[in-house]
Amino acid sequence: MSDRRSILVIDDAPETLGLLDIVLEQAGYLVLMAQNAQAAFTVLDRNRPDIILIDAVMPGMSGLEACRRMKAMAALADIPVIFMTGLSETEHVVRAFEAGAADYVTKPLQLDEVLARLRVHLLTAQRARAAHRALDGAGRFLFAVDPQGRLLWATPQAAALLGEASVPVPPDLAGRLASGAISPGSLLPAAAADSPAGQTPAAMLRLSFVGVAAPDELLLRVAPLAPRPELVLRDRLDLTLREAEVLLWISYGKATRDIADILRLSPRTVDKHLEQIYNKLGLANRASAASLATRLLGEAVHA
Repeated sequence: MSDRRSILVIDDAPETLGLLDIVLEQAGYLVLMAQNAQAAFTVLDRNRPDIILIDAVMPGMSGLEACRRMKAMAALADIPVIFMTGLSETEHVVRAFEAGAADYVTKPLQLDEVLARLRVHLLTAQRARAAHRALDGAGRFLFAVDPQGRLLWATPQAAALLGEASVPVPPDLAGRLASGAISPGSLLPAAAADSPAGQTPAAMLRLSFVGVAAPDELLLRVAPLAPRPELVLRDRLDLTLREAEVLLWISYGKATRDIADILRLSPRTVDKHLEQIYNKLGLANRASAASLATRLLGEAVHA
C-alpha cells in the first residue's frame, strides 16, 4: 500500500482536475478525482483521503452541501476540506466555513499557495489523528459536536461505533446543558435514528456527556450498551462468527444482496451461511431467524 498522502479533488471543470492532477502528483501526492459531488461520495465509499479539495459551486449537489454531508458522517468528519472559490464569491467563503471547511483558496488558483495550505492542514490533521488514536488506546471513545448536535470530530473507535450516518445526539442537548440539567458524567439517551448498512443501531449505544471542550464544542463519550451483537449471537447460539454476522443483519431486515455488500461476500456465500444457520438452529425461514436473533439481542441489552 502506498504511504503517500492522498487528496480527493472535486471539480466539475476538467481543466482544473487535469491541472491539479499534474501538480499534486509532481508534489508527491496520490490524487483521487471526481467531477461532481455524487461521484465524490462513490469514491469515498472505497477510499479515505487525507484531505479534500472541492469546488464550492457545481451543478447538482454543491460543494457546500457535500461538505455538510461529509461533516455529518463520523467516518469522514475529521478529513480537512479546503474549498476553491472565485475572488468575488465572499458569501461562498462564509458559507464554506459554516459548512465545516478548514480553509479556502481562490480561483484562478495560485498553485504555490494551494500546496502550502495543503501541507499545513495535512500536518494539523495528522497531529489530531494521533491524539485521537491515543484516546482510543486509553479506552476513551470520544466525539465532539457543536451546540446544534452537528459532528465536529470523532476518535477512530467512536467513529466505528457511530457509523456513517447522523450522530444520534439528543436534539435538546445544548438547551439541557444551558439549563444545568446535565453535568459531566451524565448519561444521555441516544436520539432515535435509522441504522443504515454498517451502522450500530442507536438503541445499542451509551452516550455520556464529558464536558465543554471549547465555547462551541461539546465533548461526549460513546460505548456499546451491550456486548457486540454478533458476539452475543455467536456465543448464545454456538455459531461461527461469520454465521453470527449474517444472522445479525438478517435481524436488521437486510436482504441477501445487502448483506453481501456489507460483509464483502458473494450473495451465494451469504445464502450458504444462512442454510447452515437454519440447519444448526432448526429454523424454517428468515422470519424465524430474525425473530430469534432480535429476542436474544433484546435480552442482552436488558441483562
